[in-house]
Amino acid sequence: MKAFVLRSYGSPDVLDLTDIDKPVPGDDEVLVRVRATSVNPYDWHNLRGEPCIGRLMGGLGLRNPKLSILGADMAGQVEAVGKDVTEFRPGDEVFAMLEQGGFAEYGDHPVGTGPAMTLGSGGGRRGHDRRSCARPARASPDR
Repeated sequence: MKAFVLRSYGSPDVLDLTDIDKPVPGDDEVLVRVRATSVNPYDWHNLRGEPCIGRLMGGLGLRNPKLSILGADMAGQVEAVGKDVTEFRPGDEVFAMLEQGGFAEYGDHPVGTGPAMTLGSGGGRRGHDRRSCARPARASPDR
């Protein structure tokens, strides 16, 4: 699969479009085909290694980036699920707020852990959930 890999801090020119192995989901993970992502301040700070205090405190990596594939949010379609995953099936459309992985064709993402995310689409239900992958609010509950 293709991914924009970050090996050193700098401008967007340091991102390297590279072929890497397609991830295999673990027991509690889903494999998501990324359909959309965005660039946000989180990605920018990790790309540039700024603010410098973030490097000293261990959040960014002192000399080299801690994260190799940026992309803190993404939307896509579940391609495979781990054996312990019950709430998602292949074909489900999901969106997630991640630590990394949106700048790749595929990502394996844990279910049931991770940063809080906002659920909802348009005028739908809004709230916070501790899953790192979620189904849009308009999806039917039987799916």
